[in-house]
Amino acid sequence: MNDSLHQAARQLRQHIHQFVALSDEEWHGLEPHLSIIHLKKNQFMVTQGVVASQIGFVLEGIFRQFYTKEGEERTTYFFFDQQLIAAYMSCITARPSPVSIEALSDATCLVFPYPVLKALFSQYTGWQEFGRLFAEYVMVALEERMAGLLMLSPEERYLALLEGDQRHLLQRVPQHYIATYLGITPVSMSRIRNRIIPK
Repeated sequence: MNDSLHQAARQLRQHIHQFVALSDEEWHGLEPHLSIIHLKKNQFMVTQGVVASQIGFVLEGIFRQFYTKEGEERTTYFFFDQQLIAAYMSCITARPSPVSIEALSDATCLVFPYPVLKALFSQYTGWQEFGRLFAEYVMVALEERMAGLLMLSPEERYLALLEGDQRHLLQRVPQHYIATYLGITPVSMSRIRNRIIPK
C-alpha cells in the first residue's frame, strides 16, 4: 500500500471509529480492497439506471445526488469531504440506481466494493455494529429531509439551511442546485434571499 492510499485508509478508519472501534483484524478485512479514484468536475460516480456496487469515502471534493424525471433534475443530497458516498439502494438491492451522483468539483475518493462490506457484516461483530449504526444515521437524516420537505414552507426550509449544520452548502454549491434541493425554483429562492438577507 503506497503512502497516499495508506493515509486515505487511515482517514476512513477514523471516520468509521465515530460509529464503532474496529479491531485490527476487522479492519484488515477491508483494507486490501481499498483503492483511490479521481474524478473531474461534472464526472459521474453513479449513473441513474445503472446498477451501483461501490461505496466511496470523499477525500476531497463536492458531489450532488439527483434524479431526473421528464428531463427535470431534482437534487436530493450533497456529499462533502470526510463523508461516505454511495447509491445505497442500488448497492443493497442490486437494482439499477434511481439516482445519479455527480462531482461538482474535481474530486478524490477512496472506494471499495459493497459485496466486500456485506461479507464483513456476516464475519465480524464490529462491522455488523457499524452497519447497524450507520443505517440508523442514514435513516434519521432521511426522515429529517422528508419532514422538512413536507412540513416546512420554502422560506422555512431556506432558513433551516441558513441556520443549521448544512449552511456551508450556501458557500460551496451553485445556487440553482440548492434551489432544487429545497424543492423550489432559482427565482423563488432569489426572492426568499432578498426578503431574508438585509441589503
